[in-house]
Amino acid sequence: MDHTDAKRLTMRVSGVGAACNALLTIFKIVAGILARSSAMLADAVHSASDLLGSAAVMLGAAVSHKAADRGHPYGHEKLECLASIAVGMLLTAAGAAIGYAGLRRILSGDALRTPGALALWAAAVSVVVKEALYWYTIRAARRLDSVSLRAEAWHHRSDALSSVGSFAGILAARLGLPIFDPIASLVICVLIFKVAFDVLRESVERLTDHACPEETVAGMRAALLAVPGVLAVDDLKTRLFGSRVYVDAEIAADAALPLREAHAIAESAHHAIERDFPAVKHCTVHVNPWEA
Repeated sequence: MDHTDAKRLTMRVSGVGAACNALLTIFKIVAGILARSSAMLADAVHSASDLLGSAAVMLGAAVSHKAADRGHPYGHEKLECLASIAVGMLLTAAGAAIGYAGLRRILSGDALRTPGALALWAAAVSVVVKEALYWYTIRAARRLDSVSLRAEAWHHRSDALSSVGSFAGILAARLGLPIFDPIASLVICVLIFKVAFDVLRESVERLTDHACPEETVAGMRAALLAVPGVLAVDDLKTRLFGSRVYVDAEIAADAALPLREAHAIAESAHHAIERDFPAVKHCTVHVNPWEA
């Protein structure tokens, strides 16, 4: 898929997520106020952060899928990681706000109000909508191998999980245990922090030239050894570059070969890696002489 199609798909998926999040945020705020539920208001804050996250992903897509230019000869893919970092930071801020509100309500003794039934219905609707958005977004993320869309998908999943926590807390409160409504807020806070940590960790790895997984490197090594004329793989380095991968390989060929033949082997090795591993943006191959 070229840059234009990838950008268009990212924009469409994020746009759908943003529209759903806007409607859910309004619905949850109204339900939380009318039903007097801190768990539902906390859930509304989370949905609002999802809305900002969708905006960050759309902004990242607008710049990261630009073709390479003179000022950025290696492309702009790393800018996508900045968008996912923004999503992770929004998740962290949302989790902190939710946890603070729930803890303050417990400590203030304002935890004895029984929330209304509307909050329960709002939580159920949120679970269904957000889980559907997760699957819609994660499919696109896998198709594009997009770290920012993957972050947004997990943002949707974390919202679905927080709504499950809201539902459980609200239900327990309506069954005679009102303390569970703000407790649900604290559980949601922990879940959001976990998702935020995972999103930020993956983004930082891709920004700091982290190597590919060992099984991927092993597959590349096998692909190089399968190329006719390659006698050994002396060195193989990989580095993540946003959603793409750069590969630097050193192969060994017969020292007696003419330069033209050695170059042809290097070209074959180059094409084999880029053909078998679609995430590879470029593979550089250096040929060493093999002395028997």
